Amino acid sequence: MPEVDSFFDLVIKNRSYRKFDESASLTEEFLKELVFTARHTASAGNLQPLRYRLVFDQKEKEILFKSLSWAAYLKDFEGPEKGNRPGGYIIMLRDLSSIGNHYMFDAGISAQTILLDAVSKGFGGCMIASFNKNNLVKDFEIDENFEPVLVIAIGKPAEKCIIEDVNESGVIKYYRDSENIHHVPKIKLNDLLI
Repeated sequence: MPEVDSFFDLVIKNRSYRKFDESASLTEEFLKELVFTARHTASAGNLQPLRYRLVFDQKEKEILFKSLSWAAYLKDFEGPEKGNRPGGYIIMLRDLSSIGNHYMFDAGISAQTILLDAVSKGFGGCMIASFNKNNLVKDFEIDENFEPVLVIAIGKPAEKCIIEDVNESGVIKYYRDSENIHHVPKIKLNDLLI
């Protein structure tokens, strides 16, 4: 397990990775550990409306990949090429029989917890909210009582991500430079405080 100096260090290492070392495939047990950690987080009204479909089989990973959209700001990027795809995925589902409409709070808390746990174990990932829901439901035979809300890609990161301050132009769009380094502009602290 890699050494993490502080919680801040863990947060900084938790980027939206879109390039992975695909040779580091993930097991069902590893993905279960991530969900096990997430199930202990807070839930609005303690309703616990989320369910999870683990994707670790190579054939299923290839099927799921076709339904995903990876990076809205990177117009020419259709997702990682073969060899750089995630080692596994967690499809996060909303249980439609659950009372209440606060499931997105749970989804954010759970997804961030899953990713922080993955980073603490030397992996990383990307929350993907842009996907073909109809294909996903059909391809994975998801019961009508469940609605996909997020796909979390998990793998061994194989790219460099740099956090930088938003410049004078105010542009917040992430981008890749000529060396394929991923840059993520963040609003300065003083500009966040009101």
